[in-house]
Amino acid sequence: MKVTDVMATPEALVLTTTSGRMKIEPYAPSILRVVYTQEEAFGAKTSLAVVPDAKQDTAWSYTETDDAVELRTSELALTVTKATGAFAYRDAAGRLLTQEPARGGKTLVAAEAAVNVYDESAEVATTMSVDGMRAQAAEAKETIRRRAFHTKLEFEWSEGEALYGLGSHEEGVMNLRGSFQYLYQQNMKAVVPVLVSTNGYGVLFDSYGLMIFRDDAHGSYVWTEVDDEMDFYFIHGPALDRVVAGYRRLTGAAPLLPRWAYGYAQSKERYKSQAELIEVVREYRERRIPLDLIILDWCSWTGNLWGQKSFDPERFPDPTAMTETLHAMHARLMVSIWPIMNNDGPNHLEMKREKALLGNQATYDAFSEKARALYWKQAKEGLFDHGVDAWWCDCTEPFEADWNGSVRLEPEQRLLVNTGQSKKYLDPEYINAYSLQHSKGIYEGQRAVTPAKRVVNLTRSSYSGQQRYAAITWSGDTAAKWETLRRQIPAGLNFVATGAPYWTSDIGAFFVAKKEQWFWDGDYDAGCEDPAYRELYLRWFQYGAFLPMFRSHGTDTPREVWRFGEPGETIYETLVRFVRLRYRLLPYIYSLAGAVTHEHGTMMRPLAFDFPADPVVRGIDDQYAFGPALLVCPIVSPSVGGRSTRRVYLPAGTDWYDFWTGERHAGGSWLTADCGLETIPLYVRAGSVLPIGPDVQWSGEALDAPWDVLVYPGADGGFTLYEDEGDGYGYERGAFARTSVVWGDASRRLRFGAREGAPFPGDAGRRTYRVRFADGGFEASLAAGAAIVEHAGGALELTL
Repeated sequence: MKVTDVMATPEALVLTTTSGRMKIEPYAPSILRVVYTQEEAFGAKTSLAVVPDAKQDTAWSYTETDDAVELRTSELALTVTKATGAFAYRDAAGRLLTQEPARGGKTLVAAEAAVNVYDESAEVATTMSVDGMRAQAAEAKETIRRRAFHTKLEFEWSEGEALYGLGSHEEGVMNLRGSFQYLYQQNMKAVVPVLVSTNGYGVLFDSYGLMIFRDDAHGSYVWTEVDDEMDFYFIHGPALDRVVAGYRRLTGAAPLLPRWAYGYAQSKERYKSQAELIEVVREYRERRIPLDLIILDWCSWTGNLWGQKSFDPERFPDPTAMTETLHAMHARLMVSIWPIMNNDGPNHLEMKREKALLGNQATYDAFSEKARALYWKQAKEGLFDHGVDAWWCDCTEPFEADWNGSVRLEPEQRLLVNTGQSKKYLDPEYINAYSLQHSKGIYEGQRAVTPAKRVVNLTRSSYSGQQRYAAITWSGDTAAKWETLRRQIPAGLNFVATGAPYWTSDIGAFFVAKKEQWFWDGDYDAGCEDPAYRELYLRWFQYGAFLPMFRSHGTDTPREVWRFGEPGETIYETLVRFVRLRYRLLPYIYSLAGAVTHEHGTMMRPLAFDFPADPVVRGIDDQYAFGPALLVCPIVSPSVGGRSTRRVYLPAGTDWYDFWTGERHAGGSWLTADCGLETIPLYVRAGSVLPIGPDVQWSGEALDAPWDVLVYPGADGGFTLYEDEGDGYGYERGAFARTSVVWGDASRRLRFGAREGAPFPGDAGRRTYRVRFADGGFEASLAAGAAIVEHAGGALELTL
């Protein structure tokens, strides 16, 4: 590819080449959009991922020589070699961030896109699988074909550079260098097409079809199967938090979830009646085990009316009274809903009448605004109007085709059969975006109905921009093995590295037993009666307490805390201890959530986010930061004699305190942590200010009680406390309070800044803090003496 002409427009720099045209469009000083086409004009379609107001006025300039063209903003310099069209990205100081091969790195290959059209009267065969109902239509009535392209964008990544992102994938690869990944939506595959580099940049691919990432013997590139043109965004940091902020500038901010969503959620496959749901919550309250959410899995509908969005009147005789009873016990209800509907249920017939179904006449067309509105109307009338609080949008990759058989298909076979099934009913250019549009319909529908209840949507798939619809993604239907638990850690970290902040996992895995199907591959046929499974569940639970959503779920065995022992027994008491710890940490966790929304923060953090200068952290895949203070090191192997050891790396540049004992360690060092079942290795960064709430039974209890503030000396530091009414969207109008707390280590002074923000319902305008040094461990520190601070809104300081 040779550049033959250079033209500047008010919006972009346009390059004509011997193989098409390229447009380089500054979206912000740190963001460049690149579009490459072989058509006569650049495309005009509306992006599903990038929001309409993403672009900001940006000063830019360019220079041209005989050999190269360079576009500059205040933060970026992009050089294009004229002889080959190769790109090289540098920061304002001239440091190379990344580049394409010298021969050029962008390829378009003409391809044919085919979209099937089905006759509404065509025969449809329905089948049941472990993963729900599926529907297959007879052959298409016709196939409409159009010209499109395979695209390929190549890179020359630097030595020592680590790459993260691309979503949540079951293989458990952390640093993507030297690996490959097939990017299509599937159970245990949630795709977000964003790469993030430790060199301080990210790349967002605005593409919705099958993609392949490679950094192996085949090359270093991202390939897409069907696109009208190549379209991607280069985002400069250099801080990885700033890359995330750039991604959310492009694709939308993440709304705040309600306070209760950060508490504990109890689920299983499945609660079957109104009485059972109420009894489980009542048992939690009687045992004084904290709980905020009970979840109703599939088959809440009548009989075989798969996907009907209403309650079975025999098992749920008074759903409004049910939710009122749950709410009176300070618990919320989440209900599973599906995009697939069985023949002749009321919802299904209405969808048929309104021509709102895809070609299999069972799956609603989430790409249609009319169909999304109808789907929401049905969910509202059948569920939301009865007081349901949250949505579990299951099977948001509705055309999976390999969830059957005793032998797992090879990765390439899985790719073909699953994407092939999707392409029967969806435009191949958009097969990865179904969950994005589905989430849009739920979010916009609920927002239009009430501002008083925040949207919560737990979904199995994701895509760029889905965070703006209050979506939480979970890792799919995993199997109970220690190796599965280990792999969950990098799966979640790569997901949140893309800029999608909310991720969770089925605590204890979905499948616990081993059966004939390839995916039903757990190691514990006796479930919670097996002491070995109890230990795995406990370690998963301890890990889950430090995820954005803390939620137990699965089949084969019950999941309530009391199924794993009796009071006084180690595992039971430890499960209770970690639930209570989660609730003690809610002031910290909810403040992190406030930073996610207001400052584009990231709650669950790959270590490279906080320690970019420490090369050791780049390959660590079994530790992570939970906010700025905590270093979480889950146990991912069985104990020996009731004790576990594991290697822990303490990142350089700071000292670290053992959370449990207060022992201080130097950073930049490895140690062997030894712990019983009662704890996991957990560390606090020196200089941290950690707010601790009261011992409560639900997230909204004792909101005006004093908070403990634990100070970990050894460095300057601080934290910003965030409060609002806990639900509703008043925070969008400024109804919240932020209070900065700054620790000066040399002066031993702690400064509380003036409260910022506007009053909100329930805001007393003041709070009592008990300030303590935390160098004696968590529990000992809370029992020690404290300096009492009455903070009424203005700035104040105290010396410790």
